[in-house]
Amino acid sequence: MVMPRIFDTRACELGEGALWHPLRQQFFWFDILGRKLLSRSGHLPGVWHFDRMASAAGWLDAERLLLATETGLAILDLPSGRLTNHWTFPSADAALRSNDGRADRRHGFWFSTMGKRAQPGAGAIYRYFQGEVRQLFNGLTIPNSICFSPEGEHAYFSDTARHIVWRQALDADGWPIGRQEVFLDLTAEALNPDGAVVDSAGGLWCAHWGAGAVMRYGPDARRTHTFPTGAAHVSCPAFGRRDLRCLLLTTAREGLSDPDPVQGMTYLLNAPIRGLPEPRVIL
Repeated sequence: MVMPRIFDTRACELGEGALWHPLRQQFFWFDILGRKLLSRSGHLPGVWHFDRMASAAGWLDAERLLLATETGLAILDLPSGRLTNHWTFPSADAALRSNDGRADRRHGFWFSTMGKRAQPGAGAIYRYFQGEVRQLFNGLTIPNSICFSPEGEHAYFSDTARHIVWRQALDADGWPIGRQEVFLDLTAEALNPDGAVVDSAGGLWCAHWGAGAVMRYGPDARRTHTFPTGAAHVSCPAFGRRDLRCLLLTTAREGLSDPDPVQGMTYLLNAPIRGLPEPRVIL
């Protein structure tokens, strides 16, 4: 069995938001609780520190990322490290923070919020598209697994606390139509779906918090692959590199009473199926 290998030894308290930037040919990921963005280009590590929690990003161009943060959306200028507010939540709530997020196939950006103490039902999912932000779903506890089918006709999302991944039909502009349907009910296996990404064959790769693995499910929801890691909490995958066959996996130390050194490190897996390019976000 192919096993993930350690890509970056800097341990994250809560690694999340893995992203491959196609123009820079560079992986990025967040340590949410550490309030920083991490990266590695060749053997050179990079880090950007923030004054707030940030958790997910979409790429705008070669030098800018759109970030989901606890106060709203912000634009990060990578060369200078300057963070500029782009959209702020209308009513500030210090009990909430951002969580999962990903660009959709129509160049919008989906992002989620949740309680800083995972308060039941406090979470929601939003979409930014052509300058507009709409709340799409609410009443979630830990909204995760935001990703999109290859042609963009469906979105996926989960509530980790409920062990469920849903599939949602989308219209031609990428907005939800009709009601979501259960794609995976993982209650019986006590699996906790965290971040997810879709490959070129329409399979969903889902990181499972607490299970120490990333698992692939085909478009028919049948599990096809399981790849264990050395870390207990696997949190978010992202395809990258030139052939899009490398899968970056973030992990976390959060909640572990006596974590060994590999917990929270970032891993790289040679995937048997090619991924999809990460779409650009258009402001």
